[in-house]
Amino acid sequence: MNTVLPDAYVERMRRQLGGEADDFLASYRRPRTFGLRLNPLKIGPADPLAARIAAAFKLKPVPWCGTGFTYDERTRPGRHPWHAAGLYYIQEPSAMIAAELLDARPGELVLDLAAAPGGKTTQIGGRMGGRGLLVANEIHPGRAKILAENVERAGLANAVVTNAEPDELAARWPEAFDRVLLDAPCSGEGMFRKDPDAVREWSPEAVAMCARRQRDILPCAARLLKPGGRLVYSTCTFNREENEETVGWFLRTFPEFRLVREERLWPHRDEGEGHYAAVLEKEGERTERWRSPSPPAKGGKRERGGGAAEALALYREFAAEALPGFELPPAGEPLLFGESLFWLPRPEGSPVGAASLARLRLPRPGLHLGDVRKGRFEPAHALAMAVSGSMAARRREAAPDSPETAAYLRGESLPAPDGLARGWGLATVDGCPLGWFKASDGVCKNRLPKGLRSPSA
Repeated sequence: MNTVLPDAYVERMRRQLGGEADDFLASYRRPRTFGLRLNPLKIGPADPLAARIAAAFKLKPVPWCGTGFTYDERTRPGRHPWHAAGLYYIQEPSAMIAAELLDARPGELVLDLAAAPGGKTTQIGGRMGGRGLLVANEIHPGRAKILAENVERAGLANAVVTNAEPDELAARWPEAFDRVLLDAPCSGEGMFRKDPDAVREWSPEAVAMCARRQRDILPCAARLLKPGGRLVYSTCTFNREENEETVGWFLRTFPEFRLVREERLWPHRDEGEGHYAAVLEKEGERTERWRSPSPPAKGGKRERGGGAAEALALYREFAAEALPGFELPPAGEPLLFGESLFWLPRPEGSPVGAASLARLRLPRPGLHLGDVRKGRFEPAHALAMAVSGSMAARRREAAPDSPETAAYLRGESLPAPDGLARGWGLATVDGCPLGWFKASDGVCKNRLPKGLRSPSA
């Protein structure tokens, strides 16, 4: 590998790094590092399956992330059924530092303000353990859809995905969140080894433009954070203009914040592409309750009345028969969008309710439970990913490398094992769901969404 770097960039980095510049620039001639994070919502460090995954992909620990590992590129974990089951997330190792520094806790209200494609969101969700509320926002609709898909595969039952401008969220939910992560749009200097487009698009003018954009978004992040809360600002770029200088500007502009910690990861010092993160805390006592600054907006197509209640009753009837081991996150409310029923967690003090979501674009307004069609409840793929196989009344287990698993992931129906009763069940590998089937007349009819099916051989 030999990345051709812009002359202006090389000159800047020589000025910034001095005697380390040669080592830094030499890193572009070395192969990049590949990483993944195990999903603690689905697999614990002492689980024997974790050891099998480590052996299969030749994992080595990432020092700054307890669930993070580097892997041998030749093992291709992204093509394994374990990935389809959400047991891990493919993520560049340096990018794991920001969510670790955010240090989200179970039960908190947490916001990932620029969240796509979802690596940091799913990492935060794993640390929250399914408790509290996680709002993941992305301004670009296409990227917001990808974010929602990654949240779904990770099995996050307590996450809402929004597609909004940061200032719109700040106006709705001022001082609402215990922790806010802003992994800011940046010039992407840490992407040069893996993305040739990032090299072509770089210029001093692009750096200055990114710094201006970051200084537009940071005030929104400040407004969204509770007194006593923590804000982590991060980028995947190296220049000081978008990092230390932007943080310095922020501290001068918002004196109620203090810098707690700053971290830089460099490709010539660490195994990774490089990252910057600053931990900022807002003075004051953290409040547990939140008050709306104005009456909530009205409108929207969602239903909270009889329609949602009737859909929830159908869901509960389905769950009692097909998912007797699963319970919805407590303190929540149902939302009905057309035929689709979602469960929105409402931990104490949360401002994120049906009324406050009105007129927001919502790729994922909570956990998608399923759809009500002609008086029948059909479970959503998101629900399959949010449960464990042991919770299902019916399960068809197969080995990850078996022809049955490959056939299921291609969207094919499978023969039903002897004695399997009619009804909804989960196709699993190592006890972990891949998706739904519906057993009838000796056949497990495949209900894996078409967009998730692997190509036929």
